[in-house]
Amino acid sequence: MTAAPPDTLTDAAPDTGPAGILTGYTVIDCSIAMAGPFAAQRLGDLGADVIKIEPTTGEWQRHAAAGGANGTEINVSFLSLNRNKRSVAVDLKNPDGKAALIELVRTADVFLQNYRPGVASRLGVDYESLRAINPGLVYVSISGYGEDGPYRDRPGQDLLVQAMSGAMLSAGRDGDDPAPAGQYLADAITASTAFEGVLAALLHRERTGEGQLVTVNMLDALTTLQMQELSVFTVGKKPQQRSAEPHAHVYIRAPYGVFRTSDGFIALAFADLGELGRLIDEPRFAGWKSEVEGWSRRDEIYAWTEAKLRGRPAAHWLEVLGAAGMWVGPVYGYQDLVDDPQIAHNGTFIEYEHHTEGRVKTPGFPYRFAKTPARLYRGAPRVGEHTREVLAAAGFDEERITRLLASGAAAEPPPSPAVPTSSGAPDSGRAATAASVPEAASA
Repeated sequence: MTAAPPDTLTDAAPDTGPAGILTGYTVIDCSIAMAGPFAAQRLGDLGADVIKIEPTTGEWQRHAAAGGANGTEINVSFLSLNRNKRSVAVDLKNPDGKAALIELVRTADVFLQNYRPGVASRLGVDYESLRAINPGLVYVSISGYGEDGPYRDRPGQDLLVQAMSGAMLSAGRDGDDPAPAGQYLADAITASTAFEGVLAALLHRERTGEGQLVTVNMLDALTTLQMQELSVFTVGKKPQQRSAEPHAHVYIRAPYGVFRTSDGFIALAFADLGELGRLIDEPRFAGWKSEVEGWSRRDEIYAWTEAKLRGRPAAHWLEVLGAAGMWVGPVYGYQDLVDDPQIAHNGTFIEYEHHTEGRVKTPGFPYRFAKTPARLYRGAPRVGEHTREVLAAAGFDEERITRLLASGAAAEPPPSPAVPTSSGAPDSGRAATAASVPEAASA
């Protein structure tokens, strides 16, 4: 991917780069929190014009900063999930605000929401209502557990879905407390699933002219992600049984896990037992077959391997085992990851000047297209930053826009604060005020 050097990127630069794959498509993003906004952001990264519809007081995530990472005006959570979008702030409970949204829907290609069950119908923005206005619309509805069924009204929150997925009992020691993933895994995979659904539905529309309803739920997304593991359970009839040592997965033979060294940890997977025994000077592995004792004697293999690895530093074992072709790697924290030379070579992170937050560095794009690269078009917007711009382009005259703003049916931000310097400015720390996700089915 050809891109400007990191120190030249700006979210306010003129749009002079190559068109993205989705350039010309318009997405109405009515979602909040993570799964929906992340899916919409991926569409924006590919060039779609993503119009974020949010309340006049701002979307929930603006008031709930993960890690307490507040910004000058936009917290890091919101900033990380809402680049390449324009913000239109309208009150959908106000008839004039809702009418403004309906006008935007008439010419949109995609409508995405993750309201609680019944909210879309109550607001008059359910699929059937919007389909009547725009038959070619791809309408994406994200929920926690499904559009109906016994869990329809349960809160679809990442940790709760992870806990139901069964995956917490696939790693670690027997008897240990279940441990969630170190990522917002259910949200992230749901976002990717919704993103895939949009692309497939748009392809169908290109072929047939038909729009359609696409439903995605967090529980199914995380369950089907475990295609291999659950098939081993349902087809292979193998019990999900952890053992005495902390293996990284119940359905993988030993050695497979994270092992302590004299100064840290390494990860080791699928090592040939005879060769491993030679390299770490463990004669008890001699003659063992990886696909036999690797299953029947997993706990001994783990314990004896770690006892040997504890005698030398991680760098020694990475060199010795790696040179022998073993699948071995370092165990990183975030700083290690950010500083890694392969990450730098890949251009995994992007840096740019944000118009309120100053210099920022975030993960970039997980794919490379030779002809139509994903790229930064703009940083995350302020609340209602593009209300006038978008409504004017939709045919609203200045008098009508002014009336919407004056009545509170729509909103725009005050003049932008000074941009902090990259050397670091005081954090104004916009206070978190929302205690829950009031309208969302998935978070």
